[in-house]
Amino acid sequence: DGYKVYWSDGCQIRSPIDERIASSIVEEGNLSPWNDYGEQLQELKTKANSNEELIGECYGLSNPAETEKIVKDYFQAIDMSGLVSGEVFEETSISPKIAYTAMHGIGHPFAMKSFQKFNLPPFLPVPSQKDPDPNFSTVPFPNPEEKGALNEATSFAIQNGCEIVLANDPDADRLGVAEFDKESRTWIMFTGDQIGTLLGHYLWNAIGKKSEKPVAMCASTVSSKMLQTMGLMEGFRFEETLTGFKWIGSCALSLQERGYQVLLGYEEAIGFSCGGIIPDKDGISAIGLMATMVHSYYSMGKTLTSKLREIHQKYGEFVSNNGYYQCDDPAIVQRIISGMRNGGRYFEQVGGYSVESVRDLGTPGYDSTQDDKKPTLPTSASSPMVTFRFTNGGVAQFRASGTEPKFKYYIEMKGQPGEEKESVEQRLREMSGVILEHLLEPTKNGLIVPSSL
Repeated sequence: DGYKVYWSDGCQIRSPIDERIASSIVEEGNLSPWNDYGEQLQELKTKANSNEELIGECYGLSNPAETEKIVKDYFQAIDMSGLVSGEVFEETSISPKIAYTAMHGIGHPFAMKSFQKFNLPPFLPVPSQKDPDPNFSTVPFPNPEEKGALNEATSFAIQNGCEIVLANDPDADRLGVAEFDKESRTWIMFTGDQIGTLLGHYLWNAIGKKSEKPVAMCASTVSSKMLQTMGLMEGFRFEETLTGFKWIGSCALSLQERGYQVLLGYEEAIGFSCGGIIPDKDGISAIGLMATMVHSYYSMGKTLTSKLREIHQKYGEFVSNNGYYQCDDPAIVQRIISGMRNGGRYFEQVGGYSVESVRDLGTPGYDSTQDDKKPTLPTSASSPMVTFRFTNGGVAQFRASGTEPKFKYYIEMKGQPGEEKESVEQRLREMSGVILEHLLEPTKNGLIVPSSL
């Protein structure tokens, strides 16, 4: 369990705000609790024993009126964002049927409001996962990304003739999407990058092309480079950020201050911020927008899968190989990163593949694409990330996990427009094996391949 701390701009705290808060905590007078909250809570519990209404209102600590106001303001912000097209989608013989799962969390009533706000026909809720359940009793792990997490929802969808499954995680800040493929009779589980591609393309065509402001989108550095390519070809600005929504959100705020209309910020871990409503991942506005897209494409006789193929035909296939090795020795991680730096003479070739550019977000930092060789993204001595871009369209990024004994890699290959996906996948497989061996030396460094891979 944990918690997040937000600043007054609605974004998670980041440097230097976090450092100032930490400094304030250790000031004299702040090291002891100002109030004995344990004693206060006990007094409230005692009062609640004689007044059952207080139990349902968090022992009198909740403020239902303020909660209702926040919800109202949030949906008004969706109205003002420009995401709602105004088109009313009526149910017809070709309308898609959508199943929705809140995955035992709090999303259901808010997803209903989102569908209403976007003028959409109602979804079919997965009844066994509709209400909050702290035991998450029908899922192996309550995250739509996880293997098997959508099994209950897809079974319900099949029984009820639904082509689409939309899923929020329990706190409803992430969005999972699955589509039934009638040709193969299987479910296609879209990755975060594929969802980000679909949302970005739709937002650019529905809103961006008509915007009176310059348009921007942003994504974490470990997400696909598809939006970057789309931006270069279409003429909107794309910015890359560090991993984590505090960086994506703060980037979006900065772009807005500079006069941009920020249509999308996303991370590959199925987190999406659409239309600049809030500078954080938000599964509720994203689910309304995704359902709007589904109805729009299905009314044209298309599916999400067929639309994604169209997009790749225009911009090229982007296929990825993301994974990790288990490594619980920080000294080994340091040795691997040091080897990549090659004493400051960064490699021009890795295993026969020519390097186009290198970026090192350790300290003091390095970026071969900048005139002063200094990276534009923040650097960190404790959590460095090294990125190699290759002349063949490949990008390889490496970093140690900040919370688990893992050394992570993110490798993506860009295909040429019209190049078959199988060809790009083959090039990625060949390249991945070579660069992982040359840069990580897994056997020599005792890196362990996880049993799940």
